[in-house]
Amino acid sequence: MTTREIAATIKEMYDVDLSPTLVSHITESVIEDVRQWQNRPLDSIYPIVFMDGAVVKIRDGQRIVNKSIHIVLGILTELKNRGLRDILIACVDGLKGFPEAIEVVYPKTAVQLCIVHMIRNSLKTVSWKDYKQLTTQLKSIYQAVNEQEALSNLERFRQDWPQYPRIADMWERNWARIATMFSYEGEIRRVIYTTNAIESLNSVIRKATTKHKMFPDDEAAIKVAWLAIMGASTKWTMPIQNWKSALNRFCIEFGERLSSFL
Repeated sequence: MTTREIAATIKEMYDVDLSPTLVSHITESVIEDVRQWQNRPLDSIYPIVFMDGAVVKIRDGQRIVNKSIHIVLGILTELKNRGLRDILIACVDGLKGFPEAIEVVYPKTAVQLCIVHMIRNSLKTVSWKDYKQLTTQLKSIYQAVNEQEALSNLERFRQDWPQYPRIADMWERNWARIATMFSYEGEIRRVIYTTNAIESLNSVIRKATTKHKMFPDDEAAIKVAWLAIMGASTKWTMPIQNWKSALNRFCIEFGERLSSFL
């Protein structure tokens, strides 16, 4: 929306007169807050970082293009410049280039493909009558005791669901990134595949951005996403479920890397 459109909308909804100039000043002040937030100092180490993106339509000259608003805003080198020295596990979605970029900037970081994205992509063409049974069988793959059991359950899934060969093919094709979590004990694995926190944030951003058919520029999209995140953050009062036990397991698994920052 332009500043004049915003002023007109506020007038229509609340019968309050705001000049386009005042609206411009207000939105500019938001951008300053966004920039400060984007450049705020980070902790030296994070046990797990979820890297995800929300795709929005943005005007680029005479074209309308799809661009991704990354929840981890900014490139990885910028994160390092802001003080982030190490990431133990990076959980990424299917965006191309993420794993390779992580391995360049943080070579010790284990890269895990986001399980919730695998599940979501798997269910795109599943009939509603098969939904419950199929999701239960998918769960037997990523919640298996070890990688050998997971592969066995994946093969059983392929045999039990011949009408959905695309799903088993997709899991096999991405197995190298999926299987990372089987290197760790259950406490860490549950943090990886229990993705309620990131899904909740995704939902907040999608709800805010889908109200706009198109953004006039990158800055407008970032403002909307930032305001949505700030609004949602006031409700973040509970830690990730079983986080204490997971953190203890991180200390055991990554003792030397963690101890230098504690």
